[in-house]
Amino acid sequence: MTAEPVEILLVEDRDEDAELALRALRERNLANKIVRVRDGAEALDYLLGAPGSPAKGKPRVVLLDLKLPKVDGIEVLRRVKADERTRTIPVVVLTSSREERDLVRTYDLGVNSFVTKPVGFEEFAEAVGQLGLYWLLLNRQPGP
Repeated sequence: MTAEPVEILLVEDRDEDAELALRALRERNLANKIVRVRDGAEALDYLLGAPGSPAKGKPRVVLLDLKLPKVDGIEVLRRVKADERTRTIPVVVLTSSREERDLVRTYDLGVNSFVTKPVGFEEFAEAVGQLGLYWLLLNRQPGP
């Protein structure tokens, strides 16, 4: 595990969306330590560790896109919620998908929240800011 606690793991392959999310969180002073990974394989490596190596960190919340290269977000969610070490980490799906089946499937797998990405910058920034406020400041979680 990392020595410095990570507050948010952002799993987003699109640079534009990742930059908007990071900017929105930092402008609101909601996260001192954010790690961004670009695909599902990196997310699983970070959270669960690669074969033969330990996990790299345990964030307070994961913001997870569904449409990811290598390993899709559904599989990342399934594996994170199935593992005893990570099942209590809140996972928020932050996706452009408006598919009802994605919504139902993620809740079946234990997602904590499902948010559809707004199209406009201001709306997107506001949504991410509200997510950060809730999951980092208002939500209570079990101890380390």
